[in-house]
Order: sequence, then C-alpha cells, then structure tokens
Amino acid sequence: MKKHAVIVLVCSALAGAALAGCGSSAGGSGTAASGSTSASSEAAASTAATEAAGQTLGNANIDTTTFLKFADDNPDIVDPQCTSDYYIIPMNCFDRLLEVKVNSDGTSEIVPSLAKSYEVSDDGLTYTFHLNKGVKYSNGADLTSSDVLYTFNRLLTYPKAVNNDIAEGILGADKLENAEADSLEDVGGFKTIDDLDFSITLSQPNASFLAQLTVPGASILDEDTTEAAGDQFGIDPSVTIGTGPFVFSSWTFNSELILTANKDCWSGAPACDGLDIKVVPDEETQRMMFENGELDILDLDNTPSQADYFLGSDKYKDQIIEGPRVGIYYIALNEDIEPMGNVEVRKAMQESLDRQSILDALYGGRGQLENGILPHGLVGFNENLPEIKYDVDDAKKLLADAGYPDGFDLELDISSDDTQTSQDLMEIVSSMWGEIGINCTIKTMDDATLQDTKHSGELSCYSSSWSADFNDPDNFMYTFFGNEKNAKFRSLNYKNTDAMDRVTAARAITDPDKRIAEYQDLEKTIIQDDAAWVPLFSKEHLFVVNPQVSGFTVSWNGWSNNYYHNVSVKR
Repeated sequence: MKKHAVIVLVCSALAGAALAGCGSSAGGSGTAASGSTSASSEAAASTAATEAAGQTLGNANIDTTTFLKFADDNPDIVDPQCTSDYYIIPMNCFDRLLEVKVNSDGTSEIVPSLAKSYEVSDDGLTYTFHLNKGVKYSNGADLTSSDVLYTFNRLLTYPKAVNNDIAEGILGADKLENAEADSLEDVGGFKTIDDLDFSITLSQPNASFLAQLTVPGASILDEDTTEAAGDQFGIDPSVTIGTGPFVFSSWTFNSELILTANKDCWSGAPACDGLDIKVVPDEETQRMMFENGELDILDLDNTPSQADYFLGSDKYKDQIIEGPRVGIYYIALNEDIEPMGNVEVRKAMQESLDRQSILDALYGGRGQLENGILPHGLVGFNENLPEIKYDVDDAKKLLADAGYPDGFDLELDISSDDTQTSQDLMEIVSSMWGEIGINCTIKTMDDATLQDTKHSGELSCYSSSWSADFNDPDNFMYTFFGNEKNAKFRSLNYKNTDAMDRVTAARAITDPDKRIAEYQDLEKTIIQDDAAWVPLFSKEHLFVVNPQVSGFTVSWNGWSNNYYHNVSVKR
C-alpha cells in the first residue's frame, strides 16, 4: 500500500515518478496494487468537477458530536478496487472473505470473515468457500455467492480497477482481461454451488492466495447496487454500499468524510457512533486541532514535523501508541538508463548513502535499516542478510572501475505533491551522492508526469516506499521482481530473468520452509549481488491518542488506515 511521501530522483531530461503502494500506499497503498495512474487521474477529474460545483455528496446534516474524529488526506476515490492508497472506507465500510487477526503476542493469522470456512483441494488449485448465513449489506440486500463472482469479474474487467492482481491467478483471468470471456464462471475459474457456497480454481498453486483475499482491494461488493452506480460507486456515498460496521454517509470535498455506525452489521455494531474524518493538509493545524480537542487521534506519519513536539512532551508521553510500519523505503535504479546498467555503479550508489544518518535526520532514528526486499515484521524477513556497508572510498573505487572516475550527472525530480520531509530526503541523498562525483540537480515536477514516466519504465532513479498489503513475501517479491512487466512498471527494468522466473515459481512452493528459503536466497541475489535497488529503512508508526479514546491499536502492518470497529470515545 502506498500512503507515503514520494521522493523521485531522475536522470537528465527525464520526467517524473510516483509513490508506490501499499501499500498507499500509501502507501500503499498502497498499495498495494499496480496500475493506479489512470484510475486516480479520472477519479480526481470527477471529484474536481463536483468540488467546483460546490457540492457535498451524501447526507451533510449529521450530528458528529459523539463521533471519533481524526484527520487524513482527501481521497481520489474510495472504490476498493480503484484505490491503492486510501483504504479507510474499504476497511471500515466493506468486508472480505477472510481477514487478518493480530494475536496478543504480536503475531498475525488469517481468520474467517464473510466466509465462515473453506477447504483447499489436495493439488492446491481449488478453494471451496462457505459464506455466513444472514449477512446483509447496509442497504438490506443479502450477500450471496453471485456477489463474490461479480466482485472478481469486476476486478478483472473494470477499466479503472488497479487491484486486479488479486484475481489474476484465477483460472481464465487472462481471458476476461483480454475480453475473450465475460465471466470467470464461463472459463472454469469460479463455480457457484448455491447462494452461500462457491469455489475458486487457480491456474497454478499460489501459497499466498488466501492472504491476498484479506486486502482492502478484495472487498466484496453488492452486485446490483455497484452495477447500477456505475462510475459514481466510490464517489457518491449513497451508492457506495458494503457489509462493514460503518456506512459511508457524506463526503464534503477538501473538508471531511462522515461514516456512521452500521448498528445492524452482521459482525456486531461498532463501539462508536461514527467516524468524522477531517481533511487538514497543514501539519501544525492538525497539532492545534488535537490539542484543542477537535481531533481524537493524531497520525504522526501525516505530521512528521510535529513528532518531536509530542515525543518530547511530558504531557503526551503516555498518549503515544506505536507499531512497526511493515514496509520499506527504497531507491529504485533503472537498468535501462546508463550508467545504471552497470552493477558496479549500482553498488556504488548503495554504498555511498549513510542510511542511518538519513533515518536519524528525518525520523529521529525511529526505525531500522533494511538490507533487502522483505522488511522487519514480514513473514520471511531474513535477519541474517548481510548489512550493506556505508563506504565512500569503496564507492568511489567501484565508480572508477566501472569507467566513471569523475562520476556522472543526475537530475533529481520531486513531485509537486510531496511533503517537506520528502524534499529534505532528496537534499540529503543529493549531498551524499555528490561526495562520490554524482552531480545532482533537483527539479520539481507535477505528479501526473512523474506517474506516467515511471509506469512506462522510463524513469531513471526515484525513491519511494512500499507497505505490506498482506503478510507474505509474495507481496514484495512478485510485485517488483516477479516478471519483466512488473519490473518495467516500477521503472526498475531488472535484467536477471532467471531470478524473476524463480520468483514466479516460488508462488507454487507449498512447503512453507522451502518457500521462505527460496525467497531469502533470491533476496540476496537481487539486492546484494545485482544491486537492483537501494534499500533504505523501515519506520515505527506513532499516533497520539486522546485519553477518552479506548480500543485503538495500530494495524498489524502499521498503515495509517486502521479498523475502527472496536474503537470508542467518551464525550
């Protein structure tokens, strides 16, 4: 998921890049899905038109006195299938077949949700699910197997969908994406048994499939309402319907989003009356609103300039709640852009960054260095991976050996939407690379250009982050290095096809220990031997919480987006 600031560094005359996802992203969010550029642009145009007309969508006459209040960004769209950045609505107004549960010891596990149980065939290809009886959407419609089929068909065919990778492993998915079939049921990927029972068949075994079903993009949609809503689904609250504990009730652009309690929710009424999500871009304004009691929760990832104020205050020290951000900040290196096609140049770029100093300067050291692809907290994290050393002299020697004793020129581009922290990171990276002769020029570009250039595979060098959408190495390994298409989409253009073939093949390894061992060996090859990117660090995620709030915990992966079903506030 991609919900993070993005710092983009681009070689001369090349245009921009964007944030990865998740996840939002934001994130990835997001996250974290690929292909979000066109969807975000179209959604933004739609919301901008409505905003220009001065409209509020949904019911604006709601008393939010007893609602839980916090601040966040203005979303582009809240359709679960069309955002990889803004997950508050998908996580709280919708449900998935399965969910992630965090245990008291900090571990997580996949648990039933809309599907009360499931079975997997011996060959690992067919998953048979059994829905809970009596589940209703907030509009009173019954949840049925037909809705699940519709959800996966739409993931593969809706032009604005960016989370289609969730369904691409289903048998026949390629035929839907190529308009050679209308439904997964026609090509053997889905079988409706009855209203509550169905099966999904994969084209090949995928050990991460169940984990993928827990992500926000896999939220189950009401077929009739969603189809009738058309492009307004995810924009107009009145037609954005789910089964979750909250109902999307109002959206005032650049002001607030209102979610009201779904007191008849199949999984139980939420602990609070609703959520009042304020759109407040200015960090200092957020701090003042929190101190004035206008916000109940303050996300310090969204207000990094205010973190030291709260962390250094005796008044607030007992109100800090933290959790690890299961994600990684990294710098991508495009092997199609010279001289980064040379592995010695890429290794020099790795060794010339004092990553600990960057973490200390930007985030007060609140995090840990990463040396590969899989971050701390993720299943498969390798604590024995050798640390990438900081060695300016050796980096200079590597450049000289590669034929660049005097270095080379590099243009560093940043999105016009980026935060001050993002700009500071760019300044630090520019200075450190300058020490080995890489002459950097910083340029600000509009985000749309950055996105388009990155996704076309033409971006030279950029920095971003990726947070776990689901707790499996596949969410990181395959997303970036699963095939040439994925590597191009991230403007990596990684050339080791043998390694990419092994990443794809690892999805079908059913023995967990063997699968993790293969991923860890590949991680060393891709990042340490081939230097395909510069891993930076992962961070701790801190929130300041009003003492009147109870039940708030940081999500298992450290997202800014959280589940609020069990969170309450006293007024």
